[in-house]
Amino acid sequence: MTAIVTRFHEAMLHKSADELADLYAEDGVHEFPFLMPGMVERYNGREEIRAGYKASWGATPASVEEIRNVVIHQSTDPEVLVVEHETAVTVYGRPYTVPGLLVLRVREGKIIHTRDYMDATAVASLRSGHTE
Repeated sequence: MTAIVTRFHEAMLHKSADELADLYAEDGVHEFPFLMPGMVERYNGREEIRAGYKASWGATPASVEEIRNVVIHQSTDPEVLVVEHETAVTVYGRPYTVPGLLVLRVREGKIIHTRDYMDATAVASLRSGHTE
């Protein structure tokens, strides 16, 4: 199951909504429990994930440089992985780090559910270009 984490991180590095969405089951869910008001809270289904990430990644000035400090935790549920990571991004030539935590439920090689926890304030700032 760790291969799916590698592919997830590669999609982030490439800012490829297609690569990311292709990891999901047709009815997969990707949710963001801690986002700021006005931001999307969840995507329902592979095609909504694809469209949402295409719009989101297409609109951000952030360039993903590296996914680092990755720690994968197996849970007592064989379908669930917990992934800690830091995303190193560059925005207008300045480097920033956004810590994150993913809780992935994988069944038959496809993600069926993701809870994507990240620093919502940092993400909102990076999206707006206001990084101070």
